[in-house]
Amino acid sequence: MNGVAVLTRRLRVLTLAIAAFLPAITSLPSALGAQVTTHDTTSRADSTSARKLERVMISAVRESAAPISQKTVTQKEIQQHYFGQDIPLVLQSTTPSLTSYAETGNYWGYSYIRLRGIDQSRINITIDGIPLNDPEDQVLYFADFPDLANSLQSIQVQRGVGTSSNGTASYAGSINMETTSLAGAPRGGTLQVQGGSFGSRRASVDYNTGQLPNHFAFYGRVSGLHTDGYRYHSGVEGASGFLSGGYFGDRDILKFTAIAGLMRDTMAYLAVPEADLAVDRRINPLSPRERDGFGERLLSLAYTHLLSGNSSMSTTLYRLSATGDYDVLLDSLETLHLDFVSYGVMSAWSYHRDGVKLDLGVNADTYARDHYAYMHPDLVNALYFNTGHKQDQAGFAKLAYTVGRATLFGDVQARHATFRYAPDKDADIPGSSISWTFLNPKAGLTYQLTRPLSVYASYGATTREPARTDMFAGFDNLDTSNVAFVGQFNRVKPETVHDIEIGTNYRNATLELQANLYSMDFQNEIAPIGALSYIGNPLSKNVASSYRRGIEADVTYRGIPRWLLSANASESMNRIREYTDSTGDVPVTYHNVEPLLTPRFQSFARAQYSVTSSLDLAVQGRYQSVAFLQNTSDRRYVLPAAFDMDASIGWKIGSNELLLRANNLTDSKKYGSGYASDGVSYYYVLPPRNFFVTLKIGI
Repeated sequence: MNGVAVLTRRLRVLTLAIAAFLPAITSLPSALGAQVTTHDTTSRADSTSARKLERVMISAVRESAAPISQKTVTQKEIQQHYFGQDIPLVLQSTTPSLTSYAETGNYWGYSYIRLRGIDQSRINITIDGIPLNDPEDQVLYFADFPDLANSLQSIQVQRGVGTSSNGTASYAGSINMETTSLAGAPRGGTLQVQGGSFGSRRASVDYNTGQLPNHFAFYGRVSGLHTDGYRYHSGVEGASGFLSGGYFGDRDILKFTAIAGLMRDTMAYLAVPEADLAVDRRINPLSPRERDGFGERLLSLAYTHLLSGNSSMSTTLYRLSATGDYDVLLDSLETLHLDFVSYGVMSAWSYHRDGVKLDLGVNADTYARDHYAYMHPDLVNALYFNTGHKQDQAGFAKLAYTVGRATLFGDVQARHATFRYAPDKDADIPGSSISWTFLNPKAGLTYQLTRPLSVYASYGATTREPARTDMFAGFDNLDTSNVAFVGQFNRVKPETVHDIEIGTNYRNATLELQANLYSMDFQNEIAPIGALSYIGNPLSKNVASSYRRGIEADVTYRGIPRWLLSANASESMNRIREYTDSTGDVPVTYHNVEPLLTPRFQSFARAQYSVTSSLDLAVQGRYQSVAFLQNTSDRRYVLPAAFDMDASIGWKIGSNELLLRANNLTDSKKYGSGYASDGVSYYYVLPPRNFFVTLKIGI
């Protein structure tokens, strides 16, 4: 724990610096404390109005009243489940039909998420409305932003096509993150120190000034973490920083946000055959020489203006960039570099009056990503250097109209995207490009049966383009050796989903219940085939027709004194009507098979008991049924059913809190995910029984 102690001391110094620095830059007089107290008690309505204005962009993207299947995880709920793990691992305990795992067999490092069995490259991810998916590969690696959950106000997960958002298509669903409020948060901060299994340690400090008398507000956080990983040589080092500040006038808000993350690890992206895991579950087939290091940064400047009592407008400029490289041991050790930068602007106008709510939004961005590689020991002369360019322009209109107990909802998005490939100067092939134009409509109805009970129904359609790795058949560079095999960029067709959602919501003082049926029908689904490319990327292909249909439920009950009970569950039936496996010497065609890594049933339940007002005990369990590792319904290649149970104790002492957490109490030997190749099943292990201790000190 020496590393924790050193990091703690450094963070404590930074805490004092933040506390001293922020008041100084706002030019407050020496009697700051008394003025803040007066402001907090007399300007609460102003703070509420500012908070509402601060959320204009979030509200336009989320549209919480839309007739869709969704779950909003509050800041309190995030902290109930959070002990430093990546956001996918937080959400698997809060959202129906969502699964995740981490490569390291721990909770930090590269983690992956699937929603209704569909991978994260087809999930729209935003933060404060800003698109985070990489435009080429359409994924976000949450590991690049360590400890991000500590700076989030809420996370909304929309299942199915949901409502229109910014960035890549909301296909399987969307994850909309909202950062910590400046206007609505009280003054103060928290120092966190954590230690746990697998040599894990984490420390962070944050501070929020709240809204000051001169209308400014500031928030800052710095974090550092380390873990050895459960698997051999799978350690992770991470650091991150978050800074936001804003001016909150009577009708205007100007807000700046900067987020930066740095992550380094020794890689563990390959799974292991079951026979080898039976001997040693910690096996990592990659060499300790194969390591990874990336840094990612987001800068944004948002201006929001209250046009009238009924309408407001917000415009955000943003820059997202990343740099890094990773070593892979092929015939020799190669270092692959990926550097990108994206610039964008988005704007939303919101109008709400007399039962009418109208949101209009636009987003445009331009992106360039360099791909280059070196072969050791020559780190001067690149093996290749190519660049992918992508531009994206989109606009949406959302209208909700309430008549009596009924609310009609319509939503349409128009989107145009262009990808251009600039090959290496020595590749001896010409550059090429492709563009796509999509129109994505949604419509639905919500009907309020009683004050606590409503029902909804909606239909939506979304089409999305293939990712670069789909078009390039897993290659990172094209030249005369592979361009004929890869073919034209339109070899992989855009995929389309038609989604029907029917559900009900019930909410009163003691019970919150959301349940829904869904039917997602796909055309030309870009389905993973289970195999990996030569550098470890999942490979995919079009399947002409497929569907996913199911039922989901999410319930929270507070009707028993001292108890808080929550649970979610989903059951689904999923089919690919026809799938041809071309990985062998002779192609084989299958009919009505289940898509890989899509469990038919999964559930989660949590019980929390308040022993006293300051002491809470909680236990939770998660179950996932068997899933296939190939699109062939071959029971020789399956991800076995898995159940694990966790428990926690939370003890609050004034503004301080001590959290003790035990995970996988039953020491389950099951797996988080896997794939099959050449007649062998490979698996990523779940962490064995493990423990974490977190101390939170109010400042």
